[in-house]
Amino acid sequence: MTKQSSSKNCFVCGRLNPVGLKVNFYSTKAGEVVAEIRIPEAYQGYPGVVHGGVIAALLDEVSGRAHMTEQVQFMYTAQLNVRYRKPVPTGTLLLLKGTAGERKGRVTHARGEILDQDGRLLAEAEAVLVDVPQEQLKLLDMDALGWRVYPDEVEDL
Repeated sequence: MTKQSSSKNCFVCGRLNPVGLKVNFYSTKAGEVVAEIRIPEAYQGYPGVVHGGVIAALLDEVSGRAHMTEQVQFMYTAQLNVRYRKPVPTGTLLLLKGTAGERKGRVTHARGEILDQDGRLLAEAEAVLVDVPQEQLKLLDMDALGWRVYPDEVEDL
């Protein structure tokens, strides 16, 4: 597995975001990414159950990162269809899995999943993503974004 880069302020992966989830993502093979997370109670909707918006954010991120296994490819989410299969519990180790789908020009598809420790599917999403235009990418300062691979043991920088 190869660890993917993270940023400073992203809600899902940002290392300096004080309310962020600080998720570490790993490429397992071309077009596939995984992460483990234990979601704190602060992100619950109902007692012991993760808020649906947080679930959607995780599925959005893992879906897009499935297209970042071989090179950095920033994309906008054009559509995210989420299916909540079972309540996603707080405080329990969960597996996020993203799989890249078909690409046509600047538009691509991906799938995201949240599974429990027994491999049961708790939530899933189908995403339609659009590449960030090259002229916009040229304006990004990757150092200012803090875009790099952070050591696993570092929680706050």
